[in-house]
Amino acid sequence: MDWKVILDIVVSLLLIATISYAWMLNQRLSSLRKNRDDLAKTIAAFNEATVRAESSIPKLRKAAEESGQTLQERVEKAQSLRDDLAFMIERADTMANRLENAVRSARPDGKPAETRSPAQVGTASAPTMPPPRMNSGRAAAIAAAAAAESDGDDRSEAERELLRALQAMR
Repeated sequence: MDWKVILDIVVSLLLIATISYAWMLNQRLSSLRKNRDDLAKTIAAFNEATVRAESSIPKLRKAAEESGQTLQERVEKAQSLRDDLAFMIERADTMANRLENAVRSARPDGKPAETRSPAQVGTASAPTMPPPRMNSGRAAAIAAAAAAESDGDDRSEAERELLRALQAMR
């Protein structure tokens, strides 16, 4: 056999391989061309979504700042109310102690009234009976305490309402 024939066979085999590879590449390129329109639409939609997202960021920042300011205002108001309530509770405790002392001093036998802690008052095990009717000594003590308190006009509205409620119980 002649080396020219062998060389022709090798070249023809390589040509067959090249032709088959070119055919596969052509198929893939044609499918890419078909999908190119879909890919362009997808890219355009992605670009549009990106633009909308970028334009929404300032609006979201503004809304977050407004919400933050509103929340800060509410926190400050709540803290103010908390401080007011703590003050009112302190004043109410002082008034309750004064009233209790006035009631003790007004009792003929001098015995202190039954006392319950605030935890006992709020529990379900505490009896839920209506408050007892005040005797005249107790009513007089409350009236005396109210009269003593009315001399000084440095009470808050809540204290005045408490005194009115106690006087209404007589």
